[in-house]
Amino acid sequence: MTAQHEQAGAIGRIGILTGGGDAPGLNGVIRAVVLAAARLGWECHGIRDGFNGLLAPDTCAGEPVRRLLEADVASIGHLGGTILGSTNRGNPLRFPTPGPDGQPVEQDRSGEVVALCRARGLDALVIVGGDGSMGIAQALHARGLRVVGVPKTIDNDLDRTFFTFGFDTAVGFASECIDRLHTTAHSQHRVMVVEVMGRYAGWIALHAGIASGAHAILIPEIAYRTDAVAAAIARRGARGHRHALVVVAEGAQAAGGARVVAAAAGVGRAERLGGIGERLEAELADLTGKECRSVVLGHLLRGGSPSAFDRIVAARFGAAAVRALAAGQRGVMVALGPQAIELVPLDAVAGRTRTVPVDGDTVATARELGICLGDAA
Repeated sequence: MTAQHEQAGAIGRIGILTGGGDAPGLNGVIRAVVLAAARLGWECHGIRDGFNGLLAPDTCAGEPVRRLLEADVASIGHLGGTILGSTNRGNPLRFPTPGPDGQPVEQDRSGEVVALCRARGLDALVIVGGDGSMGIAQALHARGLRVVGVPKTIDNDLDRTFFTFGFDTAVGFASECIDRLHTTAHSQHRVMVVEVMGRYAGWIALHAGIASGAHAILIPEIAYRTDAVAAAIARRGARGHRHALVVVAEGAQAAGGARVVAAAAGVGRAERLGGIGERLEAELADLTGKECRSVVLGHLLRGGSPSAFDRIVAARFGAAAVRALAAGQRGVMVALGPQAIELVPLDAVAGRTRTVPVDGDTVATARELGICLGDAA
């Protein structure tokens, strides 16, 4: 055992997995964890497809758990996606398992995760994911597994961190798409409705909408009225502007209404939202008499190479996760603070969503720029 190993609290082998939806920057975190661990003399083992690499290894393409060497991660930091694979249907707290009648039921298999990690000699686990993954990380920590969480979501809706990696890339791509739609909307005198991701928080819609000069932005935090959006479009028309751009988060709700659901929740999966853009297209066409079109950016926002900002944040998060383990930390999430990386207890993050503050500066900026947020005629 090396002196570095002793200082690290007897850590010699760690695991890393990426859970939930993919996001630009995941490979950057993996690379940083592997390289930082190697400098301490630790082995780093990658677990495929979230927790499926442990609980359902037969479903994985390739080796479900394998050692990652420096050569494996040397040139992946600029790549989108994750070399480990991911899934949002492998929650070990509610793992889909065939029941007595052959129908799937949800079982808590978190105890098995802890036992399997110990059987493989993993002294600690780095879990990279969103709010669901941080909840799982907290549960595993409570069962005695040494865990550090790394926040990932393009939605930027994880609490206690200033930004999550993947968000900047998603906003940049959404802004570019909306920029392109300006030209066709202007040429054809149309109303273009652009639906972006954002189940419970409107960070992408708000930031991309402001960045690209949208005329209306609808987010989950502010219930909207379609007639208010139509009135804003009519006011633009009265000023001689014959086109309009409306950006809407998939989780936005009309006043007194509900989210538009594309697929209901089932065993092992959450409900899938989608369709709000198409609904708004039809409603605005009726109310304004204008030609309307809708575009869904959807999973395009998850793909592609991460921005420089997200690459740097991913590297800082990965290195900080190893640094935290070396310092004896457990049950914490690395987070981006105003000045430096901070460590936040997982129990202060799990089950909490960071929504857009409706009285905050960014929303105030949108209003002061004359952008309609759907809550006033």
